[in-house]
Amino acid sequence: MEEGAIAALDGRQVHIPDHPQGYFVGPTVLDGVRPEMSVYREEIFGPVISLVPVASLEEAIGLINANEYGNAASIFTQSGFAAREFRYRVETGNIGINVGVAAPVAYFPFSGAKRSFFGNLHPQGRDAVRFFTESKVVITRWTPGDGQRAITGIGR
Repeated sequence: MEEGAIAALDGRQVHIPDHPQGYFVGPTVLDGVRPEMSVYREEIFGPVISLVPVASLEEAIGLINANEYGNAASIFTQSGFAAREFRYRVETGNIGINVGVAAPVAYFPFSGAKRSFFGNLHPQGRDAVRFFTESKVVITRWTPGDGQRAITGIGR
């Protein structure tokens, strides 16, 4: 947050009564993240989501694909066109459409891409037998009222 991101939800001060000496980070939502910020450039494994404001779908896809990591990205939209473009053009292993965190269940392959993928096998599902295959998981949810919202933000 020293670089200007806004903690819409700050998980740094979460304390667990049964573990007062432990280290724990609660859910954290960072808004106003920009590509030059370390929170954007580094891959964070924890309950942290970064919201990057963009002016267009093209800008969002370009920013995501320019990043050296490719674990997951999500879009919130009412547009089937935007969802389809995002699904096919974004270079990440996990895609969320109207889902905040594209976290597949165990029978889906965990499918990181670029520097977010290590080794030569995806460790779950049928990908465990596919060598050197880049796959993508797309999780989509459409609910009543989605037609009232436009593209509001894209998080990674």
